[in-house]
Amino acid sequence: MSSLSRELVFLILQFLDEEKFKETVHKLEQESAFFFNMKYFEDQVQAGEWDEVERYLCGFTKVEDNRYSMKIFFEIRKQKYLEALDRNDRAKAVEILCKDLKVFSTFNEELFKEITQLLTLDNFRQNEQLSKYGDTKSARSIMLVELKKLIEANPLFREKLAFPVFKASRLRTLINQSLNWQHQLCKNPRPNPDIKTLFIDHTCNSNNGGRGPPPTNSSLAGPIPKAGVFPPIGAHGPFQPVVAPSAGAIAGWMATANPSMPHGAVAAGPPGLVQPPVAAAFLKHPRTPPGGPGLEYQMADSEHLMKRARVGPSDELSFSGSTHPPNVYSPDDLPKTVVRTLNQGSNVMCMDFHPQHQTILLVGTNIGEISIWEVGSRERMVHKPFKVWDLSACSMPFQTTLVKDAAVSVNRCIWAPDGSILGVAFSKHIVQIYTYNPSGELRHHLEIDAHVGGVNDIAFAHPNKQLSIVTCGDDKTIKVWDAVAGRKQYAFEGHEAPVYSVCPHSKETVQFIFSTAIDGKIKAWLYDCLGSRVDYDAPGLWCTTMAYSADGTRLFSCGTSREGDAHLVEWNESEGSIKREYTGFRKRSMGVVQFDTTRNRFLAAGDEFQIKFWDMDNLNMLTVTDADEKLPSRPRLRFNKEGSLLAVTTSDNGIKILANGDGQRMLLRMLESRSYEGSRAFSDTVKVPAIPGPLGPIPNASSSMASATERERMQTPISIGNLANAETSKVVDIKPRIADGADNTKSWKLPEIVDSSHLKALRLPDSMAASKVVRLIYTNSGFSLLALASSAIHKLWKWQRNERNPSGKSTASIVPQLWQPTNGALMSNDVNENKPAEESAACIALSKNDSYVMSASGGKVSLFNMMTFKVMTTFMAPPPAATYLAFHPQDNNIIAIGMEDSTIQIYNVRVDEVKSKLKGHQKQITGLAFSQTLNILVSSGADAQLCIWNISGWEKRKSRSIQSPPGHPSSLVGETKVQFHNDQRHLLVVHESQIAIYDHQLECLKLWSPRESLSAPISSAIYSCDGLLLFTGFSDGAVGIFDADSLRLRCRVAPSAYISSSISSSNNTAYPMVIAAHPSDPNQFALGMSDGSVHVIEPADADPKWGGSAPQENGTLASNPSNSALNSQPSETPSR
Repeated sequence: MSSLSRELVFLILQFLDEEKFKETVHKLEQESAFFFNMKYFEDQVQAGEWDEVERYLCGFTKVEDNRYSMKIFFEIRKQKYLEALDRNDRAKAVEILCKDLKVFSTFNEELFKEITQLLTLDNFRQNEQLSKYGDTKSARSIMLVELKKLIEANPLFREKLAFPVFKASRLRTLINQSLNWQHQLCKNPRPNPDIKTLFIDHTCNSNNGGRGPPPTNSSLAGPIPKAGVFPPIGAHGPFQPVVAPSAGAIAGWMATANPSMPHGAVAAGPPGLVQPPVAAAFLKHPRTPPGGPGLEYQMADSEHLMKRARVGPSDELSFSGSTHPPNVYSPDDLPKTVVRTLNQGSNVMCMDFHPQHQTILLVGTNIGEISIWEVGSRERMVHKPFKVWDLSACSMPFQTTLVKDAAVSVNRCIWAPDGSILGVAFSKHIVQIYTYNPSGELRHHLEIDAHVGGVNDIAFAHPNKQLSIVTCGDDKTIKVWDAVAGRKQYAFEGHEAPVYSVCPHSKETVQFIFSTAIDGKIKAWLYDCLGSRVDYDAPGLWCTTMAYSADGTRLFSCGTSREGDAHLVEWNESEGSIKREYTGFRKRSMGVVQFDTTRNRFLAAGDEFQIKFWDMDNLNMLTVTDADEKLPSRPRLRFNKEGSLLAVTTSDNGIKILANGDGQRMLLRMLESRSYEGSRAFSDTVKVPAIPGPLGPIPNASSSMASATERERMQTPISIGNLANAETSKVVDIKPRIADGADNTKSWKLPEIVDSSHLKALRLPDSMAASKVVRLIYTNSGFSLLALASSAIHKLWKWQRNERNPSGKSTASIVPQLWQPTNGALMSNDVNENKPAEESAACIALSKNDSYVMSASGGKVSLFNMMTFKVMTTFMAPPPAATYLAFHPQDNNIIAIGMEDSTIQIYNVRVDEVKSKLKGHQKQITGLAFSQTLNILVSSGADAQLCIWNISGWEKRKSRSIQSPPGHPSSLVGETKVQFHNDQRHLLVVHESQIAIYDHQLECLKLWSPRESLSAPISSAIYSCDGLLLFTGFSDGAVGIFDADSLRLRCRVAPSAYISSSISSSNNTAYPMVIAAHPSDPNQFALGMSDGSVHVIEPADADPKWGGSAPQENGTLASNPSNSALNSQPSETPSR
C-alpha cells in the first residue's frame, strides 16, 4: 500500500472515531494493522474479553512470528487458563490447555508439563510460583504491565503504537478544500452553492450574473477548527489531537523553489487526495485575488491550495512521501563508557567537536573563556580568556554595557564545516572569529559587534557558495555576515521576542534559515530580505533549538517550556507538522534541555542528571546513562562527527568524554601513535603545511626550537590508559608498537587497603557444610549471587527490596538471604561415581533471563529451574566430563561444552544432538569465550594454548601458546581462562603466571606478571562490568585492581581488609579461588574462597572508586571522578 493510501486509512480512522463508529474503528485498526490501539487492547484485557483480545492481536502478529509474540500469546492464554481454574471450571481449563496452550509444548515441554500439573491441585496457588496470585482484577493488571513491555519491544509493532500527528477533522478539511477548489474552477460560481452530493464533482449552474460574494453556508456539516487555533490535547480516546503547527502556515516545508512560478501548480495524485507540494512552498508568500470565491468551511490550508490551483499540466514533481528505513542498532553503537574526565575550571556553556579531527573539542564557558582540548591525551591545547580585541571599533552601547558590567559568557561556540575557522557568540553584542591550524594555534580573524544585547547563537552557511556567518540575538533579529571581511549581507526582522537559535540548511538549490525565539515562534527565511516564510509555534513555547540528522534528511527540534517541560520532536518537512514526539523526559525540571543527533540513527538529550538516548524511529527512550554520576540536572552534550565520542558537562565544572567501542579504539590508536612520536627526538624543525580554507591558506606556525614546555610534553611517552597514566614499571609490553615502560609521568602513592574500615566487605551467611567455592556468578539482574561448591552443591543468595535497599540489588551494606524453595530442595549436580566431586572440574552458565542455570561437577550436565531448583533435564554423561560451558550468543539452544578429553562439543539442547566436535588442544578445556561482533569462539586449555574457531562452520582459524613472562619457562602449562572485553575485540587471558590483553588475532598487547607486593600466583581475574577495571585474585588472599587497558595497578586489597582476624588466624590459607563482577555496578565484586566462604566487596563510601587519583596536569584530572553530591547550575538567562 502506498504512503498516501496508508495516510488515507488514518484519516478514515479519525473520522470514524469522531463520528462514534467505535466497533468499525477497531475493526479497521485490526484489518489494516497500521495502528495498534493500546487503550482498546487494555480495556478488552481488563474486561476478560479473551476472544476479542486474540482476534485484535492477530491483525498485527501471530504466535510463531517471534519470541515477543510467542510470549504475548502465552501470557494471555495462561491467564485465561488460571481464571478457569480459579472458577473451578475444570472442563474449560482442559479445553484451554488442549486448544490454546498445547502449541507452546514444542518450545518448552517442561513448562507445559508444569502447567498441566496445576489441574491436579485443589488450588493452583499451592504451586510456589503462583503462591502470590491475587484476585482476577489484580492479576490482569499485573499481566497488562508485562504485555505492554512485550508489545513495545516487539519489532512488529514498531511505528504502530502512536497515532500520526495531524489536526482534528482532517478528512472534513480535505473535502472542504476539494469543494473550494472545484468551486474556484466553476465558470459561473454562485454565491451560495447548493452542494447536495460528494459522489460527483461540484459545478454551479450557468447564470448571467457576475461573481457573487463568498458563500455563507454549506451542506457539509460538522465543526471545523478555525485557522491558527490549536485543538486541545484530549485526555481520552484513541485519537488524541497533539500540538500541531499553525493552520495559517503554508503547507509543505521543503523542495526546489521555482522563481518563474510564484504560485506552483497542484501536483496530480490519487482521486480524492490532495498531495503535499514539493516546491519550497513554505518559503513563498501566497496572495489571494480580491473577491475570490470560497466556501464557509475554508481554512488556511484550503485557501493556500486554492491559490496554487492552475489549469494544465504541473511543472512540479509529484510527492511520493519520504520514508526512513528502520534503524538496526546495537547498544555498543552508543558512547556510554566514561573514558576521560577534563577539568575546565568554570561552568561549561557549549561544546563542539572538530569536524575532521574527531578528538579535538572546542569549549566555551560562563566567564567568556574558550578552550580547545585534545581529549585523547587530556591536553588543553588552547585557553583564551575573554578579551575585546578592539574596543574603539565597538559601538557605544556595547562599551557602556561593559563599563556597567564586565561579566561576559559564551553563548555558543562552533567550528566551520571544514574546521579551518571557529566562531564564538558572547552574551554581550559581539562575535569573534578565529582561524585555526592543527598545531593548536588560534589567530584573530574577525570581531563583529553583531547585536544589541546578547548574541544567542552562531552558525556557518554557504548561501551563495561562499562561507557566511549567521547570528541571532536579543534585538529580535537574524543577521548574515561575510566570513572573509565581516560585512553584513542580510538582516531578517519579524520576530517579536529575542531570537534564541538559528539553523541554516539547504534542500537541493534552496538555501534557508530556521530561527526560533523565546516566545516559541519558529520562522523560516530565504536569503532575499522578503520576510519570514513560516510562522509556527514550537512545542514548549519557549527555548527551542533545531537540528538536522547527519544526512540532512530529517529535522528535529528540542524545546523547553518556562515550567521546565521538555519536548523532543521530529518534524514532517513535507507538511510542516510534527511527525513524532519522543517520550521519557522528567516533568518540570530546571534548566533548558540540550540535544544532539548522531549517525542518522540516534538522538541524545541531557535530563534528570542523565543522558537519555532515543532511536530516531521509536518514540520510547532507548537507554540512559548517568556517566558514573556527577552530572547536572540537565547536562549539555555534543557528539563528534562519527558518533563514537560524546562530551557531557559535569556539575563540578568539568567535562566527561563517553565512548563506544570505536571511540575507545580510536583513542587507543591515537595515544599509541603519540607514544611512538613522543619517543623521537625533536632536533629537526617541525613543519606543517598550510591549511586550505574558505578564507585562503592558513599558515602553520613553525619553529626551529619548541618551547621547553612543549618539548617536555611531546617527548613524554603517553600510556594507552583510558583513565590514568600507566604505572608501566610492572607492565611488560610485548609488541614494539606499544609504549615503553619508562613512563616519565608524575607518580602518586599506590593505594594499599589493609584495614576493613577502608572498604565495605560482607561475608555472606552460610549454614551449609563448608567446601571450597569453585564457581561464582551474579545473576544478570544483579539481585542474586550463585555459587557452586566443590561438593557439587549450589548456593543462591538473594537481596530483598526494603527501605534501605529499594532497588533490591546486591550490596555489601545489607545481609542477603541464603535462599531455598519452600520444599527445602537443594540444587545439586550429578557426580561421577568413579571420581570424587572435589577432584572434578566444575562449570556453570546462566541463561540471560536468570530462569535457568546449566551446571556440571564431573557428572552429567544438569539444567536447573532457578525458581524451583528442579532438574529440568540432564545430558552429556561422562566420560569425558564437561569442564566449561558457554551459551552461543545468537541461539540459547546451542551450547559450547569444553571437555575433559581436550575437545569442544557444540551441542543443541533442543534436539539433544552434538552438532560438531572441535579438536585443537592437548589438555582439558578451561575457558571459552564468544565474540558476537567477530563471529568467533576463543578457547583456552590446561595446555596454556589459545584457539580461535569460526562459529559459522566451526573450523579452526588460528592457535598459539600464551606468552611467557620474564623469568618463567618458555613453555607454560596450567589452567588458562579467557574473557572478551565489552568491545568484543580485546581478550583477557588469565594464567597463574600472568594477566594479559590479546587482540582478536591472538597478538599479545599487554602482559602483567606477579611481583613485589603481589608476588603470589594468580588464582582468578575478571573485567568489571564497564570494562574499565580488572579484578584479580591471588593465592595468598590479596586482590589487585588494575586499569583494564594499561594493566596499571590501581590498588591492592590485603586479606586483612575483608577477612576478620578471628577467621584469618584459624585459617591462614584462605584465598579467592574465583572472582565475580557485578553486572551493573563497576566497583562491586564478589570472592569465592578456598574455605567455602563468599565475600562481597565494595569501595568505602568516602571514596567510592577503586584506586588513587592521578596528578592534575594541563588542567585535567586523569582519575575517575568521585560520586559526590550532584548539583545543578542553571543560568540566569535561557542557555542551551
